[in-house]
Amino acid sequence: MQIEKLRGRELDQLFEAVLSLKNVEECYRFFDDLCTINEIQALSQRLEVARMLRDGKTYHKIETETGASTATISRVKRCLNYGNDTYEMVLERIYKDKE
Repeated sequence: MQIEKLRGRELDQLFEAVLSLKNVEECYRFFDDLCTINEIQALSQRLEVARMLRDGKTYHKIETETGASTATISRVKRCLNYGNDTYEMVLERIYKDKE
């Protein structure tokens, strides 16, 4: 797990801050203060790429619809196949709640 290299008080503080947010509106406001628009868009793009890969979409379709590079798509796919299974976990949770 690569995150182990970053683990510490500051990262714990960031994660605790995210976990303290109560709704989507608070997330919008917090991430607007915390990140640039490009950073927020990159994070949301990766999650969308993961959703589309999970749904069996092709690289070409994902690249066309999201604007993600093939390098980003490959990285997300590697995480889906060999990562910590968290893309799958969160996608399952958010789409289960919307059904």
